[in-house]
Amino acid sequence: MRIVWGFLSGLVFGLGLVISGMANPAKVLNFLDLAGTWDPSLAFVMGGATLTAFVGYRLVWRRKAPVLEQSFDIPKTTAIDRPLLTGAALFGIGWGIGGFCPGPAWTALPLLAPGTLVFLPAMLAGLWLGARIKAGGHLQGKGATS
Repeated sequence: MRIVWGFLSGLVFGLGLVISGMANPAKVLNFLDLAGTWDPSLAFVMGGATLTAFVGYRLVWRRKAPVLEQSFDIPKTTAIDRPLLTGAALFGIGWGIGGFCPGPAWTALPLLAPGTLVFLPAMLAGLWLGARIKAGGHLQGKGATS
């Protein structure tokens, strides 16, 4: 049953991204272009998402546990450190250059637009590289010697 709810949640999220225009990198880039063809409509999408999350969290935190889990999976750390800031900066730079963040990039994949076909593999390579760096602190293979 958990897989069904996960699929339905992803479907609703993906449809929301497509309907809101987030799967269109031109719309995102126009929102970021304050001095040119600025399109403020994305601010309404973000405002709606913020309001929905605000209300949703207030309702969820009233429960002892999530519906499909034994307990909430809450991060242990609240530190604002270099990895967090670096990740946020890389995310923002990628969003600004490509016009995508990860969710909309996946929803735009069926359109086979050249920008999507470049962005998605680059994003996956960056995720792989980040995981390798985090796991070992370097890029050497497990069998490599210094």
